[in-house]
Amino acid sequence: MKVLVIDPACAGIAGDMLLASLIDLLGEPRALDPLADAIRGLDLCREFSYEAKAMDAGGITATRLAIEIEEESATDVGGLLEAAAAAASAAGLRMGARSRALAVLDDLAVAEARLHRSGFSRHAIASVDTIFDVVGTMLLLDRAGFIEGTIVATPPALGGGIVQTEYGEIPGPAPATLDILARHRFPYASAPVDVELTTPTGAALLVGLAERAANPYPAMVPIRVGYGTGTREVPGRPDLLRVVEGESLPPGEDRIVLLETNLDDIPGEVIGYAVERLFAEGAVDVFVTPALGKKNRPVSVVSVMAAAGNEDHLVRVLMEETGTLGVRVHEFRKVVAARERETVPVSLGGRVYPVRVKTSTVNGCLIAEKPEYDDLSAIAREQGIPLRFVDDAVRLRMSEWKREHADAQGGAGGGCPPDRPNAANAARDE
Repeated sequence: MKVLVIDPACAGIAGDMLLASLIDLLGEPRALDPLADAIRGLDLCREFSYEAKAMDAGGITATRLAIEIEEESATDVGGLLEAAAAAASAAGLRMGARSRALAVLDDLAVAEARLHRSGFSRHAIASVDTIFDVVGTMLLLDRAGFIEGTIVATPPALGGGIVQTEYGEIPGPAPATLDILARHRFPYASAPVDVELTTPTGAALLVGLAERAANPYPAMVPIRVGYGTGTREVPGRPDLLRVVEGESLPPGEDRIVLLETNLDDIPGEVIGYAVERLFAEGAVDVFVTPALGKKNRPVSVVSVMAAAGNEDHLVRVLMEETGTLGVRVHEFRKVVAARERETVPVSLGGRVYPVRVKTSTVNGCLIAEKPEYDDLSAIAREQGIPLRFVDDAVRLRMSEWKREHADAQGGAGGGCPPDRPNAANAARDE
């Protein structure tokens, strides 16, 4: 699956910078000509042209967009949305991507309404270049197949500076930018510069595209990188937005995050409930290990395995439930066997039960077969017999079922390595 990382950690994000970085990534400087033609056909636009130029940005070759517009501002938000929908349709943007573009513009409109006549927030959306930035971004993403893939983003640098409003100057970041990030609970990063780095349009695009904030980058196979730049002078850092195209890791390999904390003064019932809650909130695994802590005090080490991207949520759950003041976070590579599930019919006590069986293989070789515990325990309770007897009967039936299927397909059956002996096989051999 395709993965796109939007990285505004260096110098924030603006609509034109994101568009420029995607043009740079795809290597198609005239890819937006159909959209430019559609915009020139709008009633509120008298003239429109754009050019993607290669520039040096802090020693890195990046793409900058030069846009020239003669326009009449939209009379209201509804007029702008109608114009955006018309331009998107004329440019051939598919319905799903078109809906996302309009949702981004609507996000900007909501920020304007909340801030009530702020000169900055009105400027954020009432221009044809906003249509070009938003619709153009969706057009390139849809064309490259990123809409159907995974899009994540690092927290954007906001910057500072002075924001001009209808009622005077206020210190940055811009109110509309903060409003959009706050409504979507999207994290940001600080940058000690007196320049606005993340604009409202950039923030709206970021929260409208990214499935989650990712810091550090997610595990993936990188394919190509694109850089976009603007016209600002940013002290101490290049004015760069980076986008990275990648592919998700192949089956059998994943990245797992391990969360750990030491608890030395907490009732066992609280730890037990915390374990239940962590599992319910999506933890891959949770285990508790007794140990000795400071001053030889007995402690319980709670370890939580989490899928990459879910660790921040589980850290909050762990802190809420245990009151711990700190959690250690480690990311590591995990190699897993390929797993398949199939259902085997098992006859026991005059009834036939469907039992799910998980088969694990590595490089095509069978390494384990395991019946689903929930199915085994349900049979044991219904039949009133010990669980181990049910397990033996199911494994015996699994062996028979494999031979039947192997014979039907003309094969010898078996696995690699050979099946391990178990109680059911021993009873059968006797």
